[in-house]
Amino acid sequence: MEYAIEMNHIVQRFAEKEVLKGIDLKIQRGEIFGLLGPSGAGKTTLIKILTGQLRQTEGEAVLLGSNTRHAQNVHRKLGMMMDNFGLYERLSCYDNLKVFAGIYNVSGKKVDEALKKVGMLEDKKSPVMKLSKGMRSRLSLARAVMAQPEVLFLDEPTSGLDPATAAEIHKLIQDEQRRGATVFLTTHNMEEAHKLCDHVALLNEGNIVEYGEPEEVCRRYNHQNKLHIRLYDGKQIELPNNKTSADQIRKYLEGDMVETIHSTEPSLETVFMELTGRSFG
Repeated sequence: MEYAIEMNHIVQRFAEKEVLKGIDLKIQRGEIFGLLGPSGAGKTTLIKILTGQLRQTEGEAVLLGSNTRHAQNVHRKLGMMMDNFGLYERLSCYDNLKVFAGIYNVSGKKVDEALKKVGMLEDKKSPVMKLSKGMRSRLSLARAVMAQPEVLFLDEPTSGLDPATAAEIHKLIQDEQRRGATVFLTTHNMEEAHKLCDHVALLNEGNIVEYGEPEEVCRRYNHQNKLHIRLYDGKQIELPNNKTSADQIRKYLEGDMVETIHSTEPSLETVFMELTGRSFG
């Protein structure tokens, strides 16, 4: 198995506070991986370690086969979309990307291609100060993908965006995966993670409390395993989700009585609440 990212017992302390408490994770090449948790869980700190912005207290981080402490040549293969990577307010969209094109040694043609990819080619001359939050997010993503990175780090890429703009960002992320990029996504939006991610890890107070495919994680905590049926006459029926309910369900369906039917698999958020006693809010 070839991994894009490997984390071996990553510990991070700031003075007396231990922010990461021994993180062990392996992320396959070409997957979308989601690190999920509330604000303050340690998500951004872990990204800073993996991208060389912060040196961990203990442990080893390996990125594209190289230890991050000695991997200066790897940084050109990364794309990052983070809140603290500010855009230049007075520069146009095009000039903002041109600055980074020079750093990454990519042609001016790539600037236009990146703007087109995020639907902002017609806005290339607009100064950043006049952009909406959604347009700023798309411009930040354009900058992150412009050099066609092998690994793309996205820190809360749709935070505060309206559903339509968030859906556009999701499509762009999936396009990057189809191109072959590995995507490391942090979010506290559980629906987003369920939709996009091949694997997720739930992070709470510096510890990984669960890991797996989103559907698999949810099924693992499906203790009730019930079916909830709403009939057209307004009655709510709860039945065991097994073969003992087959005859009763068939009667309802043959009588054209069923308005809705749902199983009780928990969401990633309810799994997190069960494990930690706290929500993502």
